[in-house]
Amino acid sequence: MSLVIADSLADALSALAGGARPIAGGSDLVVGARQGTAALPEALVAIDRLDELKGIVTDESGVRIGAGVTHAELMTDPVIVDGLTALADAAALVGSPSTRNVGTIGGNVMNASPAMDTGAPLVVLGATVELATTGGSRRVPVSELWDGPGTTTAAADELCVALHVPPSGDRSGSAYVRLEYRRAMEIAVVGAAAAVTLDDSGALATARVALTAVAPSIVEVTGLDLTGRSAEDAVASVADAARGAASPISDLRASDGYRLHTVGVMASRAVDAAIRRAGGDSIAVPVNRAEGIGASR
Repeated sequence: MSLVIADSLADALSALAGGARPIAGGSDLVVGARQGTAALPEALVAIDRLDELKGIVTDESGVRIGAGVTHAELMTDPVIVDGLTALADAAALVGSPSTRNVGTIGGNVMNASPAMDTGAPLVVLGATVELATTGGSRRVPVSELWDGPGTTTAAADELCVALHVPPSGDRSGSAYVRLEYRRAMEIAVVGAAAAVTLDDSGALATARVALTAVAPSIVEVTGLDLTGRSAEDAVASVADAARGAASPISDLRASDGYRLHTVGVMASRAVDAAIRRAGGDSIAVPVNRAEGIGASR
């Protein structure tokens, strides 16, 4: 196995064009190799030192999150906590403190696990992924990036360099919650993210909901029409819509029937927290801990 440490984005893209695979935090790559589920690639290019992949920047078009930003940064950065709160909720639940301090948002997104915590928040927040090659770059909605467990529509020589999230606007709120059996080193049994905007009367003006670990990839609840609904009506009706969008499997962690029931519960709780945040309530990150959802320890 060979390892190249990239000094610039151009060096990294050149290595990818030559067949290397990128590594930043390496949390997914190392776990896969240790468990024997995925062999280490023959060639790696380290991208963790690239300034072009770091930082969280805001402008009139929204928020740019560098692909090398860690989960620990996402869960504490004021821009994310205040404006993209569902993403902060999710980042705070990833793995252990050591995982959050090395694992990156770009690696999480490109790993394409249907159980990833950050995926559903990125969908409901309308994020796009910036993919770069030696020949240029393109942007893809995150919902169009994933096409199955562990697979994406990105070409082998494309590198995720950033996530772009549009402005949320006034009276907006978002939240992510998950069902978990324990707090640390856990992945979601099921999860749900919601992003809402309220009108002047406090009713729903817009609402998006996406689900974790109940389909081959992160899935958005389509056909969800909560416009004009009161908060109480919205929370009461979203569970059935979430169950209708889910197609879970049974595995060692949960049966399909259990997932189908609990994803409705998680979706309702995510919508409730998002509405309360949009209305001005201060719910600490992550919602799971602030509201006593999921594992107690």
